Amino acid sequence: MKWLVAVFLALIGGLPSQAKLTPEQVASLPKSLTRPVSFREDVKPILEASCVKCHARGQSKGGFRLETREQLLKGGDSGAAVIPGKSVESYLVELVAGVDPDNVMPQKGSKLTTEQVGILRKWIDDGVPWDAEVTFAKPPPVNLHPRRPELPKGQGNPIDLLLADYFASNKVQRAKPVDDRLFVRRVCLDVIGLLPAAEELHAFVNDKSPNKRARLVRRLLADNQRYAEHWLTFWNDMLRNDYRGTGYIDGGRKQISAWLFSALATNMPYDQFVTQLIHPTAESEGFVKGIVWRGVVNASQTPEMQAAQNISQVFMGVNLKCASCHDSFINDWTLADAYALANVYSDRNLELFQCDKPTGKQAAMRFIYPELGDVDSKAGKRERQAQLAEILAGPKNGRLTRTIVNRFWARFMGRGLVEPVDDMESVAWHSGVLDWLAEDLAANDYDLKHIIELMLTSDVYQWPAVAAAEQTEKTFVFRGPTVRRISAEQFVDAIGCLTDVWHDKPDGDFDFSVIGGNSGKLNRDVKWIWSRADAASAAPPGRVYFRKTVVLKDKPTRASAIVACDNSFTFYVNGHEAASGKDYTRPVTKDVTRWLKAGTNVLAVLAINHTPENKVPDEDKAVTEGANPAGLYVHMSVMADGSERVIGTDKSWVASEEKAENWNKPEFAEESWRSASELGGVSIAPWKMGKTLASARAALALNGRVRSSLVTADPLTVALGRPNREQVITSRASAATTLQALELTNGRTLTGMVRDGAAKIAAGKGRQTPAQVITELYGKALGRKPTPSEQKLAEQTVGNPVQKEGVEDLLWAMIMLPEFQLIY
Repeated sequence: MKWLVAVFLALIGGLPSQAKLTPEQVASLPKSLTRPVSFREDVKPILEASCVKCHARGQSKGGFRLETREQLLKGGDSGAAVIPGKSVESYLVELVAGVDPDNVMPQKGSKLTTEQVGILRKWIDDGVPWDAEVTFAKPPPVNLHPRRPELPKGQGNPIDLLLADYFASNKVQRAKPVDDRLFVRRVCLDVIGLLPAAEELHAFVNDKSPNKRARLVRRLLADNQRYAEHWLTFWNDMLRNDYRGTGYIDGGRKQISAWLFSALATNMPYDQFVTQLIHPTAESEGFVKGIVWRGVVNASQTPEMQAAQNISQVFMGVNLKCASCHDSFINDWTLADAYALANVYSDRNLELFQCDKPTGKQAAMRFIYPELGDVDSKAGKRERQAQLAEILAGPKNGRLTRTIVNRFWARFMGRGLVEPVDDMESVAWHSGVLDWLAEDLAANDYDLKHIIELMLTSDVYQWPAVAAAEQTEKTFVFRGPTVRRISAEQFVDAIGCLTDVWHDKPDGDFDFSVIGGNSGKLNRDVKWIWSRADAASAAPPGRVYFRKTVVLKDKPTRASAIVACDNSFTFYVNGHEAASGKDYTRPVTKDVTRWLKAGTNVLAVLAINHTPENKVPDEDKAVTEGANPAGLYVHMSVMADGSERVIGTDKSWVASEEKAENWNKPEFAEESWRSASELGGVSIAPWKMGKTLASARAALALNGRVRSSLVTADPLTVALGRPNREQVITSRASAATTLQALELTNGRTLTGMVRDGAAKIAAGKGRQTPAQVITELYGKALGRKPTPSEQKLAEQTVGNPVQKEGVEDLLWAMIMLPEFQLIY
């Protein structure tokens, strides 16, 4: 039965009842050491390793705490644990010596050695001496309160001034900055995620201005569209935002893509950014909504608990995941801490569950750092969220700014000022840099681009990259940025820059109208149309057939269409079904280039007005009742010779309510059809689609160059490290894997991109020599000209004239180079 007693004692976490030892048991105890022992050198390490997790740092299993000598001597629920001067009679010695094999302390981890027990016996026999300044209480939080150190005197970037003494004391020689070519490639990938265009790189290298690097950084940061597209990846990983996948169908997850893209493109101040995520709007609530698609697996995976975990990790660099199930074994956070924060997002007061077992105790309600502010437990949930946002994004919280500054530093330098980046309770290798940058962010209205500019214009960012192996010594010393691999999205986009093979359209719900310029402006001549003039008010359910004849001088280089219909439609181009849709609130965007030609083209649409119950009416029976609004909107952008032509719905379209054979074919005669009726402009009621269609129009302005960050993951990006985003991901693994090697060499996704890119390059370079094609590809891929030996081998590979298969082989050779895949 001893094992049953042991299991019970382990479950309640207390000290077993004391019983007087027999003479045989006393004789079996390890002997007390005869040499002097030091509390600090001998005893303290034993207590820290074996006792503190359960009986200090705020923990008191079995009512026993040893944070101070007084608490140690007080004992616990089972009575005194230590009797000064009498180690044989001290219950602590009995437990750590394992007198009863079923009742040994510590219950988890390594048992004490004979010598360690002898040390504790000697310490107790000596009267339990304790250095007065030593405590095992929970230490005060690190990196929490704002602190702005004074800058050393001198000229230059504040980061370099702050690091000067550090380099001197660590005997780190200042390095010469990398050359212009490496700098441009590094900073373009870091700010906008793209390889620099060869002509831009050439112009920069030839620019003799002394401040050209700072000007380049500012220009890249001002490129709001490409900046937002690139940084979506960083924030999507951390905020669990994706475009489709498990959980989105049943409402367990919700996109924040439109809100996030807008926040990045407009450089929303970081305090406002955080506030809108913690106290969310309808557009930003996906972050704290939680993931419920698996059901409530256990109490530590409820939406409220996930909100607590995610908020703490992303914005405070605190890991609450273990503490969501039990008191954490890896840090000092408790189950009560996690539940107290989760309670802010709960509709009712939560009961504490330990390892999925109810405790009968009600959770309190507070932020994990109560010293920063209070949350009123009597307030409504929305008000509590507002209070939490005020605490988290308020000026007293220096951890918020330190955490994001540290994440940016790790992003650009390869390793954080605090490492790991999700353990902000650790001390930074240079607290002055961390503190100063954090307070500078707050002082500059939480402008994240301002902090990025400071980092990228520092001298140390421009030093040559150091191999990762040289930065992993036991005592870390910063010697410059670490060599980094480009991300999955950067790799795919780099292939796009090289081959002009991109994704056709975004997968997320984006609002591209925030980009500015003409990208989101809709042509006012494009109207909502139907077969009758009063359709915007009411039209009978049924089918209407539309046609438009378009004459094009040349075959378009690119053509895309936006189609919206109340209620459903099928869109044809020259008889080919190009697109369809069933929800007018989600306009369909489609690349239609392949079906257009020089000369006469016919656009045709089957538009259906559903019944008021949103049912598709019977095709063979006329419906005379249940009139409701109906309308069709088509906005097509056709690019040819560098200019855009807009073709859209208006009264020049013709319509019929009678189906005819081959009605959607170019050869169909439409003489009996009548002109369509214009219902009104893009924002007409009842649809009021101006903003939605403007966003779709802005997406068209991407001209088919849709980047990897805007689309759903494919096998290539998954293999290269893109996560499924069902959990918060704050950093991606940098080490290459076998899966990545297999996908890079045999994967269908990359093979198809290279094949299609080679075909494009070979078909479009008929007037260029093989040498010119090779020079252009090297400039795009590597930012340099090929060496003589590379040029000779490449010419043999691509053939003369240029062959598609030869270009394909050259592309494979280039993209496998470390020079292509790494940021030096």
